[in-house]
Amino acid sequence: MYLTLVRFRLDRPISLEDATRRFALSAPKYLGVQGLIRKHYVCSDDGLTVGGVYLWKSRDDAEACYAGEWRDRVRVLYGVEPEISWFDSPIGVDNLLGELI
Repeated sequence: MYLTLVRFRLDRPISLEDATRRFALSAPKYLGVQGLIRKHYVCSDDGLTVGGVYLWKSRDDAEACYAGEWRDRVRVLYGVEPEISWFDSPIGVDNLLGELI
C-alpha cells in the first residue's frame, strides 16, 4: 500500500465550516477512483493548511490520480500548488474491522 499526504498552504485562514463545504463538493469525485482505498480530508487548527491523507493500492495509482486534471482542479479550488509527500505503507491497523492490513 502507499500513503500520500497532500497539503495546501493557504495565504489566508479558512474556517472549518468553509473547508467542510469545499471538501463536501470534491468528495464524490473520489468515489471509484482507481486504486484509492481511503481518503480523509484535513484542516489545521489555524485554518492555514488544508488537504488530505490518501491510502492507495500502489504509487502508480496515486501518480495517475494526481496528474493533469486533478492538479488543475485543486489549484483552482485552493489557489495554490499542492504539496505531496509520498510514503510506503507496508502495514496498517484497522480498529473498525479489528484487523491488520
